[in-house]
Amino acid sequence: MSTAVEIVQNSKDAESIPVARAVYEHPLIVRLCHWINAISLFVMVGSGLQIFRAFPSFGAKIPQQDLVHWPRSLAIGGWLGGALQWHLTFMWIYLGSGLVYVAYQLFSGHYRQVLFTHKDARGVWPMARHYFFFGPKPLQREAYNPLQKQAYTAAILLGALSALSGFAIWKPVQFSWLAWFFGGFHWARLVHFIVMWAMLGFVFGHLVMVILHGWNNFVSMLTGWKKDPEY
Repeated sequence: MSTAVEIVQNSKDAESIPVARAVYEHPLIVRLCHWINAISLFVMVGSGLQIFRAFPSFGAKIPQQDLVHWPRSLAIGGWLGGALQWHLTFMWIYLGSGLVYVAYQLFSGHYRQVLFTHKDARGVWPMARHYFFFGPKPLQREAYNPLQKQAYTAAILLGALSALSGFAIWKPVQFSWLAWFFGGFHWARLVHFIVMWAMLGFVFGHLVMVILHGWNNFVSMLTGWKKDPEY
């Protein structure tokens, strides 16, 4: 949970001492998981696109209908074998950091701050209107507003879906039940591809929110402390 402290600035008059609040918003384990996961996601997207270049289609190979030929310069791995090595290595790092993050949220009770519930539903549109249509800014009483909670909860679900669909296309025989769940290998591959773009959409929206919330919001993910929080 967030811990608030008062940082007192210098003043001769004790009764008129200006006070700046600082909140310990992000514990060390959350920050480590955040940055490790971000780096892993970047590598996995780049290597995944290189893997996709080997067969840029979601149907049968004969006849093959390519979707898009992704530029080699925007991919990681150089060739199929190299991309697979990058992808499978960082898959475990991505999965491990995600599991550690979720476990911490559950056992610490911190998940109450970020989990989107039905009580937050009514606050999504006012925040979206403020961010995207310059509407009035709703009063914030918690560390995360309803729109942020919705985005972070969706990101966790997307992460789980990316892992499950990834295992289905990595080991379609050993995890045949998982491939069956997605409707077969080709559908699992399509789901994995769509989830990747959904995650990139989350990252873009996340960066926009960081910019809109100001420098203090970025620094808090480095130091853990957030100066002058809005709540």
